[in-house]
Amino acid sequence: MDVKQVVQEKYGRIARESEGRNAASCCGVVSCCSPADSSEELAYSVMAEDYTHLSGYQQSADLGLGCGLPTEFAAIRPGDTVVDLGSGAGNDCFVARAETGDTGRVIGVDFTPDMIDRARQNAAKLGYTNVEFVAGDIENIPLPDNTADVVVSNCVFNLVPDKPRAFAETLRILKPGGHISISDIVVDGEIPDGLRHDASMYAGCVSGAIQMKDYLDVIRQAGFHNLNIQKKRPITLPLELLQRYLNEEEVATFNDKLGIYSISVYAEK
Repeated sequence: MDVKQVVQEKYGRIARESEGRNAASCCGVVSCCSPADSSEELAYSVMAEDYTHLSGYQQSADLGLGCGLPTEFAAIRPGDTVVDLGSGAGNDCFVARAETGDTGRVIGVDFTPDMIDRARQNAAKLGYTNVEFVAGDIENIPLPDNTADVVVSNCVFNLVPDKPRAFAETLRILKPGGHISISDIVVDGEIPDGLRHDASMYAGCVSGAIQMKDYLDVIRQAGFHNLNIQKKRPITLPLELLQRYLNEEEVATFNDKLGIYSISVYAEK
């Protein structure tokens, strides 16, 4: 399985399809009230959190693909430069822009061309001149050293094959004293083979998740300090989804053997 190709194809399809769905529905493409007709969409629907109470929220940019609210915890100040890694259609960027204001700068980075196109269209419609979107891989972020005061990311690092490199790159683009606020999926226990080896579930943020301790260790080993978990939320996969991948015995013992969590992590450079 070429992980990056799978992710790019899945998210590219979502970007293309979502424009029509969002125009016709109050729910967005993969929210809890939209039809979950594929495995990855069903996984997204149980992980996404409600953004509608946050300043700067734009429904057209909310594809329901996140697993937390990193910008809510990011301590963004007026005038900050904020970078969103895996920015999708721009949802977190627009929330960040409400915090950083006209004097700040927001940069979204994504490696799916269709997502970059959607995000740029959304920014143009909103008339934002201090929000930009850059095509790039977060294992090799196309930004200079010491660019950002704050880096946010929402359910993206679990999709990255080389997490140590991605966090090292994140540290590089942060200014001294800058910080991250990152939401992601982690696990406590072993993911059954049926879930781990399915490409759809990788793109759906489940099978790419690693142990929580290992995830936090990667952040520390990249050079971050003052790490703390801002929020930890258990994720319960629906029976319908488990039955697609696991046998009867595995389904019955799944929740006893595996904990799945959405965490939001703060750490400083």
